[in-house]
Amino acid sequence: MKILLGDFNTKVGRENIFKPTIGNESQHQDNNDNGVRLVNFATSKNLVVKSTMFPHRNIHKYTWTSPDGKTYNQIDHILMTGDGSRAY
Repeated sequence: MKILLGDFNTKVGRENIFKPTIGNESQHQDNNDNGVRLVNFATSKNLVVKSTMFPHRNIHKYTWTSPDGKTYNQIDHILMTGDGSRAY
């Protein structure tokens, strides 16, 4: 099993084109440039963005809050092998 987690500074969206790699539970509707890079990296390494796969209340999805407390983003993510059962 491969697990990669960190502060990738990415906004991963819910675009249909990326469905095999991302889930429906992202905080964001659209990817930013770094989000596209992360999805492409995950796809090339046979990983999925698990932090967007499971439902959570929005307050639990935020991993960054702006200093003024008005902007919230989900920029930290967990990537894992697709089904979680294959060992490498």
